[in-house]
Amino acid sequence: MNYVLWALLGMASYTMVAPLMKIALTDVPSDVAVLLSNLILVAVAGGLVAVSDNSAVDFLTHSKTPYVYAAGLFLAVGIIAYYRALSLGPVSIVVPIFAMFIVTSSAAGVVLLDETLTLRRGAGIVLAIVAVYLTATG
Repeated sequence: MNYVLWALLGMASYTMVAPLMKIALTDVPSDVAVLLSNLILVAVAGGLVAVSDNSAVDFLTHSKTPYVYAAGLFLAVGIIAYYRALSLGPVSIVVPIFAMFIVTSSAAGVVLLDETLTLRRGAGIVLAIVAVYLTATG
């Protein structure tokens, strides 16, 4: 499966996270929800590694692994903050604001990874900002 299909699968799956979590967060504290939902993530990822030819142990001290650890820390902060925001506010506002990571990640790719910023990609970023503004304020 190519990266576009993986991205579409990820989008389709992640679509249901906010509505399901919002329902749960009416009674489940956000920190408990983070723990329980991410235990499932860890279990599934562990199963995936177990059935693959990859060994996590082989990569614990790889030269690129510090980037994985840093990304994991940012992911933890981001998901904890996202769940907390969902517990306090409406999905229709929290999700578009959270989704601005699309814009900031795109900008980081251009600035930090020397990815090309074409006129079309720039227009897409601007439209994403406008979409979030319209969704979060309307």
